[in-house]
Amino acid sequence: MAMDFPPYHFRCPISMDLMKDPVTISTGVTYERVNIEKWFFTYKKKTCPATMQRISNFDTIPNHTLKRLILAWQNQGDSKSSSSSSCELLNSHSDKHEEIKALLSTIMSSPFKVSSLKKLRSIIDMGEETRNDFISSNGVEVLVQILDQILTENSDFITFRACEEALCILHQLPISEEEGNTFKLLSRQDSTRSMTIMLQRGSAEARLHTITIFKKMAKTNYDWNFVIQDQGIDFFKSLLELVSDEICSKASSCALEVLIEILRASKKNKLRAIEAGAVCVLIELLQESSRSRCEKMLQVIKFLCECAEGRQALVEHGMGIVAISKKMMHVSNVATKIGVKIMWLVCNFHPTEKVLEEMLIYGSVKKLLALLHMDGRSSTKDKVVKIFKMHGNSWKRYPCYPSDLKGYLGCVRQAVDNFLDKFELVTGVGNILPFLMI
Repeated sequence: MAMDFPPYHFRCPISMDLMKDPVTISTGVTYERVNIEKWFFTYKKKTCPATMQRISNFDTIPNHTLKRLILAWQNQGDSKSSSSSSCELLNSHSDKHEEIKALLSTIMSSPFKVSSLKKLRSIIDMGEETRNDFISSNGVEVLVQILDQILTENSDFITFRACEEALCILHQLPISEEEGNTFKLLSRQDSTRSMTIMLQRGSAEARLHTITIFKKMAKTNYDWNFVIQDQGIDFFKSLLELVSDEICSKASSCALEVLIEILRASKKNKLRAIEAGAVCVLIELLQESSRSRCEKMLQVIKFLCECAEGRQALVEHGMGIVAISKKMMHVSNVATKIGVKIMWLVCNFHPTEKVLEEMLIYGSVKKLLALLHMDGRSSTKDKVVKIFKMHGNSWKRYPCYPSDLKGYLGCVRQAVDNFLDKFELVTGVGNILPFLMI
């Protein structure tokens, strides 16, 4: 039994982590206490995250039976000998194969699709061999048919739940162009349309599984044009809602990775994201983000600032300049490098007097000066040199400029000249400016 992969019913539907203090709410669904209380009382939600049913009774009842089962599962560990485990596996593999085939052959006509899918899910949770058996038994084709049913006009709550359960299985499967059929089926227009519906209307768990699938698809050469044309800015709003999810960090991280790949593709995608409010959302989230999340958010902001509309949204946001400035030289070298690129884009294409003043007041200029002292040459330092060549004299005129740095600013031109002299001495190239302007 793999302790790294708890059984499905031992995991909280919100965080997907093993529950330590399981409690049951009025809909009969069990959650980790801290997660469901945050859902109700911090985020003021009035629905069950798993079923999306509206509720009026927010009482929670400790699920002592489930807690005992979880503790027993944890204590069991690897207590069985490896030889007996091997015998059990040999005896069970053929049984599981037959069970998978039987479930797949009847699931489409069964009035109990959700129960059948949960059985399939528990089997596939057992490991890679059962997943491969499921795929070779045309299981993906069956699940895609279930996904497509949500597109029909008469789809009901049961159809919706079946679709959610299908996604719970699909997100566990390998999805790549090398895998062939699975990727081909999930990249069909009907399949992607179904998944975007789940991204907007599904439970917390279904949204997590959908964005996990999209993350895997984003690592391929999948063309997102159909999804964006079909869903418009609603697609980006759904991604940004997941980015803002403070309960499930995995969903937030996956949504950021999907955004990065989509924005990398074209300017039209960046404009749609800007229209959806991406710059404002990310600036407000940036302050309390972890290192990894911060780097991804800065990368998205950088892509958006490559458009005039993105730069405009950044400088018009009251915390735009200060948020980027605070992350420079504070999070990581990667965050600093991206932060400097954002500042360079703003200084090069949107250098209003207000922007330059904010950069001085909020410490951006001081950090850029510190970066100018870095030893050696780098693309980051080159951008800093360009920024001071453009706006150094403007900052020097401000009375709030730090007095201990005024003298250094007056010598920036000399520092640049010295830098160029050293470059010529080492490389034999007399004019570095064409390289700096690339």
